[in-house]
Amino acid sequence: MDRLKESLLAAPIVEKEGYHYFVHPISDGVPVLRPELLREIVIGIIRKADIDSVDKIVAPEAMGIHISTAVSLMTDIPLVVVRKRQYGLDGEVSLAQVTGYSEGEMYINDVTEGDRVLILDDVLSTGGTLKAITGALDDIGADIADIVCVIKKADGQNKVADAGYEPKTLINVVVEDGEVVIVDEEGDG
Repeated sequence: MDRLKESLLAAPIVEKEGYHYFVHPISDGVPVLRPELLREIVIGIIRKADIDSVDKIVAPEAMGIHISTAVSLMTDIPLVVVRKRQYGLDGEVSLAQVTGYSEGEMYINDVTEGDRVLILDDVLSTGGTLKAITGALDDIGADIADIVCVIKKADGQNKVADAGYEPKTLINVVVEDGEVVIVDEEGDG
């Protein structure tokens, strides 16, 4: 994960309401996302994830989409995007998302009981989004084969772990003194 590490160490830090936040192409879509970085991340996810017999990849909008699309293309596993917009389709499931910086409704379509799913996301911060998604998928009766996030903010709480799931990550970081510090280059799992 050399490119991922280098890109995180070079990431600009901005402060919003007392919170120091790194700006990265994987988590924010800026600066530009280089294909070689995305390729490295996709290979890392495929190597780390339990994708045997997975029926669907599930990813929240917005920043999980580019990662999961690339993984879908490489594995031929169909992709379901958890949307922030309600469509009112048959079988649509609503979930309440609460993170460290936002809250709102999200909606899952096209996941049914017995589907074996891989959940992918860009950053594991508080775990609020993943906790809501895993809860909804459990209610549907889907089998969560694995959860992989590219980056983990190691200084945050992990609500999804409190719900009984341990997401795998590619790299773990903290922001200290206005800089990204790599805590674990191998991530979790």
